[in-house]
Parts: sequence; structure tokens; C-alpha cells
Amino acid sequence: MNRAGVRWSVGIVLAFLFLAAPLRAEVVMDDASKKACARALEWLAARQNKDDGSWGEASYPHNTAITAFALLAFMSQGHLPNQGLYGPEVAKGARFLMASAREKDGYLIGSRGGNMYCHAMATLALAELLGMTGDEEIKKVVERAVNLIIGSQSDQGGWRYEPTQNQADISVTIMQVMALRAAKNSGIHVPDQTLKDAISYINRCYDPRSGGYMYQPNSRGPGFARSAAGVCVLQLSGKYDAEQIPKAVEYMKANFNTRQHFWYGHYYAAHAMHQVGGKEWEEWYERIRALLLARQSADGSWSTRDLDYNTPGPVYQTAVGVIVLSVPTHYLPIFQR
Repeated sequence: MNRAGVRWSVGIVLAFLFLAAPLRAEVVMDDASKKACARALEWLAARQNKDDGSWGEASYPHNTAITAFALLAFMSQGHLPNQGLYGPEVAKGARFLMASAREKDGYLIGSRGGNMYCHAMATLALAELLGMTGDEEIKKVVERAVNLIIGSQSDQGGWRYEPTQNQADISVTIMQVMALRAAKNSGIHVPDQTLKDAISYINRCYDPRSGGYMYQPNSRGPGFARSAAGVCVLQLSGKYDAEQIPKAVEYMKANFNTRQHFWYGHYYAAHAMHQVGGKEWEEWYERIRALLLARQSADGSWSTRDLDYNTPGPVYQTAVGVIVLSVPTHYLPIFQR
């Protein structure tokens, strides 16, 4: 056989072996998870404030952050403004967030007040909508919101509760990085140095002894929620091989059931473990799926307080439950690998 014939034969054999080899199945939503999300979205839709399109809790009415979580829940199941079963609810919620921008600087807190937590979540939700729709009106709001985040970064590289360049903590910082990452993905300019300085600050919060992340550099004790958030941001920033990730994942696995900021933590953990991928993600998703399905209330909400003694309330919990279960759908750009 000549050389060309040998190459052809080898190619055929390799192609056959590739086709014959079993491929790792991607994690998918099963019917029970789909039904759970459908019931949860019906419950959420019924609790939207009809006057302005917002969502809130008893202690946080008409809140931009909770509205953002609710919108992300609907979007994670493919509902967009005026598209899908809940298109009208998404459109009205988006208008509420856009209208909440403070005239002088684009601060997304609305007339009811808030802080940089609220601003970051609202920016993230609108940036995801921008990436999925290309809406020019949303783009204008996101650009101003992003500029406020960039302009309020502290000299430490992080952010705190107010849009001033004073102090920083990992929790507020990570939320700004998520918003900036989503905005950048949707085509908004974000300086590389802004993200680089933010990651540097987050890395200074890492505790190499435990593998977890602390609230501030050299502060006491790591926590599950901020550790999940730390891994999430490293992954979304392209630091897939960061040396902190393996040990941080082990820390997360060991603290899976922590009751401090359970929902907040698992919102980030779903992002993080999805990016880690492989067997780690498969096992994590099955574990959180089983827990959520077992704890869903008969009315479709997640309203139990025994998982989290810091939860704002059932609207927030239910939105996060849908977002977490919906990661395999890949509707939200921020969840895509």
C-alpha cells in the first residue's frame, strides 16, 4: 500500500474509533426539574407588582435586586420581553429596572433605595437582556450603569456598599465583576485593568489553609457563599487553571449545606461548578437538584427558612431555585461556557 493509502486507512480507523467511543452526556434538566421550574415561574408571575413591574419582599418592596433575580429566573427558562409565556412580565420587569436609574449617574436603586448590591444585580440582569435581545434602549442604561461601577472602584481593586472609592469587600466586589463580565459579553466596553484589579483584590481574600474565601483580606474565617462566588468569578474571568480553584471546590463540597447565605451561595456555586464541568459538575447538579425538588412547596415556591437564616424571603429563594435548576438550559449568556 502506498503512503496515501496508509494515511487514508489510518484516518478511517480513527474516525471509526471516535464514533464508537461513548461520549460523556451533558447534564440536562429532567422532567421533574422542568415541572418544578414551571410551577415556580407561575408563582413568581403572580407576585409581580402590577403597578410598576417590580418584585420584592416584605422588608424589600419594589427592589431592584430582587426584581433582577426574578427576571433572571424567567430568562433562564427562555422567556424574553414579549417572547414566551411570560414575555409580558419580563418586559414590564425590564422597564422597571430601566426606570430605576438615577438621573445624574445611572445608579440602579430606584426611589425605594438600595446599594451597590442592588445596582450590580440590576446591571447584570439588564446586561443579560441586552446580550439576548440587542435592545438599544437597554444598552443606554447598561452603559451608564457600567460607567458608575468602573468609576467607583476603590484603590484596593474592589467595591463596597456605596458608589464611592472607599473600602471594599469580596461580596460586593464579586457582584460588580459579574455585572461587568455580563456587560462586556454583551458588547459594552469594560477596561481590562478594571477587571484585573478586581481579580487581584479577590485573590487577596483567598485563605490557602482552608481553600475558602474571606470577607476581606486577612479577615476572620472563610465562608461557603463567598468561596462559591470567588471560584465563579475566577472562571468567568478566564482563570480556568487558577491554583486556588481545586482546593476551593473541595471547600465548597464540604460546606454544601451551610445555612448562612445558602441561596446566595448556591446561586454562585451553580455558576462555578458548571464552569468546572465534568464529573464535579454532574455530581454537584444532581445533589442540588435532589435537595431543591424535595424542598419545593406545594404552591411552587421555595419558602422554607430552615435552609438559610439570612434569606430575604420566598420571592428571592424561588427565583434562585429556578436559576440554579436551569443552568443546563444555557439560555443565560453568563452560564454559557
